[in-house]
Amino acid sequence: MTHILQLNSSLSGESGQSSRLASEFTKALAHATGATVKVRDLARQPVPHLSAERFAAFTTPASERSLEQQRHVAESDALVEELRRANVLVLGVPMYNFGVPSTLRAYFDHVARAGVTFRYTPDGPVGLLGGKRAYVFATRGGRHAGTEADLQTAYLRKFLGFIGIRDVEFIYAEGLALGAEPREQALAAAVARIGQLAA
Repeated sequence: MTHILQLNSSLSGESGQSSRLASEFTKALAHATGATVKVRDLARQPVPHLSAERFAAFTTPASERSLEQQRHVAESDALVEELRRANVLVLGVPMYNFGVPSTLRAYFDHVARAGVTFRYTPDGPVGLLGGKRAYVFATRGGRHAGTEADLQTAYLRKFLGFIGIRDVEFIYAEGLALGAEPREQALAAAVARIGQLAA
């Protein structure tokens, strides 16, 4: 059974363009494959930013964790298990100040755990969540893909690869703040791409 995990990170929630595109794709893919779907909205239910206290909980041996540390680890474990169960990861990612939303970064900080989602080896880190495919719906007010201003693509590809997800497809909708016509053209192109990918 295919299971899809959709992560929305737009401050506008479900009405954000990245969330709308991600949802349209998820629904089409689920309809075509009979997949189950879990949607996590990181704007409505943000993951706490990583603190020294939380990081210490992850690195403390299980038998030595305080009750508060156990709670922190349990929250992270639940996110990791949700990610581990998914065959397909769908990310709705607007560009904020050339980067990814801080809520998505906080989520990444809670699922990147040594010995859990990756491990260190003499030849470098190895991701432990392989065998998945990821689709990234990246929306931008300007046009950045393929330029030095696109810090998102390299970061997302690197992070996902770090935990073992190397099969990553990027779908861009750019120029959304450049006027009605460029906006509609960009969204129509993204929707057309959704039709191709979900077929």
